[in-house]
Amino acid sequence: MSDTLSEIVIAGAGMAGLHAAEALRERGFEGRLTLVGEEPHRPYSRPPLSKEVLTGIGMDPANGEAGWLVGHRALRLREDSVLDGLDLEFRPNTRAVGLDPAAREVRLAGPEGEDSLRYDGLVIATGARARRPSTDLGGIHVLRTLDDAEALRAAFDSTGRLVVVGAGFVGAEVAASARAVGMEVTLIEAAPTPLTRVVDPRIGEVLTDLHRENGVDVRLGTGVTGFEGAGRVERVRLADGSAVEASLVVAGVGVHLNTEWLRGSGVELFDDGSVACDAYSAASVPNVYAVGDLANWPHPRYGGRIRLEHWTNASEQGEAAARNLLAGSGRTPFTPVPYFWSDQYKKKIQLLGQGAPADQVAFVHGSAEDRKFVAFLGRGGMLTGVLGLRSTPRTMRYRALLEKPTTWDEALAAAGLNPSR
Repeated sequence: MSDTLSEIVIAGAGMAGLHAAEALRERGFEGRLTLVGEEPHRPYSRPPLSKEVLTGIGMDPANGEAGWLVGHRALRLREDSVLDGLDLEFRPNTRAVGLDPAAREVRLAGPEGEDSLRYDGLVIATGARARRPSTDLGGIHVLRTLDDAEALRAAFDSTGRLVVVGAGFVGAEVAASARAVGMEVTLIEAAPTPLTRVVDPRIGEVLTDLHRENGVDVRLGTGVTGFEGAGRVERVRLADGSAVEASLVVAGVGVHLNTEWLRGSGVELFDDGSVACDAYSAASVPNVYAVGDLANWPHPRYGGRIRLEHWTNASEQGEAAARNLLAGSGRTPFTPVPYFWSDQYKKKIQLLGQGAPADQVAFVHGSAEDRKFVAFLGRGGMLTGVLGLRSTPRTMRYRALLEKPTTWDEALAAAGLNPSR
């Protein structure tokens, strides 16, 4: 371990920041470790926000609405005693607002004003925030934080007609959760199929059918041009000239990366605000690493750079960056198999690798008609992704194929299919 590190700052108290902190301690770092978080809460798990939190499943009624992090099993990442055992200086309600690499200082804004923290090593894990529609009307929500989820859950209890704008994973999960509690739901997506950036349209069509089979009014291929109402949203106006009545709207239309505080610091950023990293997750200034949603790094198996907004990547990259920060010259490239899952209508969707773009799709087990399958996705004659619906063991069986370059024919053969067919 490098003997020049005595003070490490982790800016961002989400999944990536927590795993970086744990890995630092596990790897023997005994110096001062500061975890800075913009929210008032200790680190918690975000995937349940669009599922269990909205439906109330898994909540201990004895704790009430005020006890989500105590009483909701799905949200808890670690017991308080485990977090205390990391010997962190935890600074909630505090934002990173500037970086001076020459002085090795992070400028912070917290409840008592601005101050600075010195560091020998810095992990940037400030993540992203939801894009909000440009309107002052009430009844329009986004979903990114626990506070967002609590506000939306309260609105679920007082309305019956929901419009979800954007059929990405968050929008799709919100729609499924709303149907689970009996709401009328319209799901609007400007692209021809849901999850266009994530999965091939041939898979997207299956997911569209899944929503419709569960009573969702799905509108594809048309965007939203505005929201109308007298003080509170009453309808959503679409690009095709139609309108959808709404007493509640959830906008799942992407994120803004929380990297504005890095501008002018010397940390290289791409046009989308992501941090330019090398193969080890290191940023362009010494002893600074970036992890999670905002990290953009080269991946040898996907033909260029990638950036992942996945729970699993946040944990894996947090750990990898911590190891590399301590390793000195013995660093290891970060080359994971991307993994994502989603639960919708009591069905688990899993994606290993990249699901789009793809020029080849093969259902190697089960069928789309049965809503139970494993599909291979390929590009340029190589296997790039494996997607499963209600097929967890079989899906995960093929992870090893994505840990190394695997041709399309080799993949089909591994699934017991004749590549010539």
